[in-house]
Amino acid sequence: MHVLSVLTWLPLLGGLVILMIPKEQKMAARAVAALASGATLVVSLWLWAHFSGVAAGFQFIEKVAWIPAFRIQYFLGVDGLSLPLLVLTTLLSLLAIIASFHIQERVKEYFFFFLLLETAMLGVFIALDLFLFYVFWELTLLPMYFLIGIWGGPKKEYAAIKFFLFTLFGSVFMLIAILALYFQSTPHTFDFTELLAQNGTYARTFQLLAFIGLYIGFSVKIPAFPLHTWLPLAHVEAPTAVSVILAGVLLKMGLYGIMRFCFTLFPIATHTHAVIYTIAVIAVINIVYGAMCAMAQTDIKRMIAYSSINHMGYAMLGMVSLSALGFNGAVLQMVNHGIITGALFLLVGVIYDRAHTRDVGAFGGLGAKLPVYTGFMMVACFASLGLPLLAGFVSEFLCFLAAFQVYPYLTAISLIGVLITAAFFLIMIRKVFLGPFNTRWESLKDMDVRELIACAPLLALMILFGLFPFLVLDPINLTLTDLATLVSSIKGP
Repeated sequence: MHVLSVLTWLPLLGGLVILMIPKEQKMAARAVAALASGATLVVSLWLWAHFSGVAAGFQFIEKVAWIPAFRIQYFLGVDGLSLPLLVLTTLLSLLAIIASFHIQERVKEYFFFFLLLETAMLGVFIALDLFLFYVFWELTLLPMYFLIGIWGGPKKEYAAIKFFLFTLFGSVFMLIAILALYFQSTPHTFDFTELLAQNGTYARTFQLLAFIGLYIGFSVKIPAFPLHTWLPLAHVEAPTAVSVILAGVLLKMGLYGIMRFCFTLFPIATHTHAVIYTIAVIAVINIVYGAMCAMAQTDIKRMIAYSSINHMGYAMLGMVSLSALGFNGAVLQMVNHGIITGALFLLVGVIYDRAHTRDVGAFGGLGAKLPVYTGFMMVACFASLGLPLLAGFVSEFLCFLAAFQVYPYLTAISLIGVLITAAFFLIMIRKVFLGPFNTRWESLKDMDVRELIACAPLLALMILFGLFPFLVLDPINLTLTDLATLVSSIKGP
């Protein structure tokens, strides 16, 4: 049925249709974008419904020779690691497109780049040929650069260039590692499954260098300290919908790459204490430093951007436990963070479109004036700070539980980040929604239908996954358990 090809290329097909629409027909462009992204979401949900959570290995495989002279293949497949990220990508893309209906400038180009970005992100999560993976990885760079650089805020050009250069810097190291893997394999191949079968034959020095090369490329996207400085500026300057995709999907590509490629292809490097402990320390720095930076912000959007650095640290900490529990917690944290932070950025966009400011101190008492908006924002904030019965709690708990068994002292330090996260969200809620009403905002109106449609599904999922996390964990558990077994059992020569 070539369902993965349909899933991957359907958004781009919609983008090409948009290019043929006259630029004056803005509503037609919006409708085609929503239809293409909505159809892609339906395909991803079909995948979820037909995915076997009790079958090991990749499913829905498509494998065709692409450049036979170099054994490069069009090789696609999905397993429990990539499946939830595919569904998350298609969901957030559709909601972000709906949230973008107010865009008036260069509408055709905006939605074309958005759909091209969706195709590239989906390709990253299902490509099993490293050459094809690298093509999709780099393809995400181009549309994101233009989406920030054309439709962003006052410093949009600087933010877009900084994002581009940081990502390109990491991609150079990634490309070198991929080429080294190709020439190290016998016969030479980019096929992930063939490379995986040979992972016990790579020399120790080669594994360490290749691991570090791939890690640098992936860590820029997470973003892991100290390669994180592009993120706050990119978030602040990006349009609301682009911030949703940036935080909700692009950051997950880095963690996915480390789990998929670094841990499995380089078992000696993975089990080298200095390497894995360094990543654990970086995770703790992400958690504490990200939370402290968020605490210092007065711009709500910049605060949420720094909180993403903090929350990606939780996933990193669970991941470096190298256990099934930690891998499950990390992937669940990726999904939950995408849902929660996507909603937070959409909600910040709602108030900015009305007030044209994101300064925490500029508001006050909005809870009585905007009750629906206040309710949505409070649920999202409580989910982000890890309140029990909301989505963020379960994933953070699993990450801490797994990490504590391996790095008890680092885990104890990282708990400081939880306290700081609760503090800055509660302070923001008090300053913006409670206290005396600032009469400057007397004319503000509550959320409209478009905004409710974009935000309500994410709020529902925060509650649903908080109460029933097994809805995500059951389909992914076997894959991640097998992955943990593979990583722990194969030590190499």
